[in-house]
Amino acid sequence: MQYIRSPINTICLGQAASMASLLLAAGAKGERRSLPNATIMIHQPSGGYSGQAKDISIHTKQIIRVWDSLNALYCKHTGQPLDIIQKNMDRDYFMTAEEAKEFGIIDEVINERPLALVTDVVADESKDKESS
Repeated sequence: MQYIRSPINTICLGQAASMASLLLAAGAKGERRSLPNATIMIHQPSGGYSGQAKDISIHTKQIIRVWDSLNALYCKHTGQPLDIIQKNMDRDYFMTAEEAKEFGIIDEVINERPLALVTDVVADESKDKESS
């Protein structure tokens, strides 16, 4: 997403959990929105590994690298300091849309339906054609 020149609008309709919350936060500043009853959740990466001790160690190192990378991305997109991100990602951290706005994951909670939507325009055009 960060390599696309056009601004990316992100909208949470119901739930943005785990990586979906990062995608939501990575939208263009000012273009990250959520419906009021949506839930947003961040947490540390998880994985279930088995096998020999060396293999488990390899996977552990990798998941820690991923965790560090995720922490940096959440810091970048939310403006939160690293210690706050680390604290909140230690366990599942659920937020309402308003809380996600305060946290910096989204910019706006959509509390009212926009006056005109594309579907309204299309419906109006269909009515105009039928009456002609």
